[in-house]
Amino acid sequence: MSINFNDSQTKLNLLRSFAGESQARNRYDFSASVAKKQSLHVIEAVFTYTAKQEQAHAKVFIDFLKQFAGSNIQIDASYPIDNHDEVLKLLRAAQHNEYQEHDSDYAAFAKKATEEGFADIAAAFNMIAKIEKTHGDRFGMFADMLEQNKLFKSDTETEWLCLNCGHIHKGSQAPAACPVCKHPQGFFVQLQLAPYTR
Repeated sequence: MSINFNDSQTKLNLLRSFAGESQARNRYDFSASVAKKQSLHVIEAVFTYTAKQEQAHAKVFIDFLKQFAGSNIQIDASYPIDNHDEVLKLLRAAQHNEYQEHDSDYAAFAKKATEEGFADIAAAFNMIAKIEKTHGDRFGMFADMLEQNKLFKSDTETEWLCLNCGHIHKGSQAPAACPVCKHPQGFFVQLQLAPYTR
């Protein structure tokens, strides 16, 4: 069944998604600030890196609504308030929200877009849902490492990347300070987990 885009539920779902992605970006920027204050610069980088991707998702969704530029669209939706002072709580909340988008929200929005005859929009929802799953996995992995006191320690010798200068250190834990740029341990990440390895 194909319906007029102006009368579609998909139009509203796109705006809900734009609003959700925009809010996620801000939440992650705020979370990055909390991590920075606690000298967990690697977690700060994870939040900042993900925030940029959420901005890209918001752009995808708003671009589908270009024909409505200059108008207002009324939506009714609920969004999470994740305002914590603990980095671990922020990571777990982000993990939960990303899985919610993957498992429930975007799956339902993709299904509705397909039903209404908007295959390109359904494809975007499905592809972005997969990315949100990756985000949730990443937030969960760093939360686990923080919980288990393994953010800067490993059971085996590994390579650690300084996010400030790029120095690579080999050892079972990151150095207390980078021998090159003197930035503290909080700037180190296991090389295999860095967004850019070389």
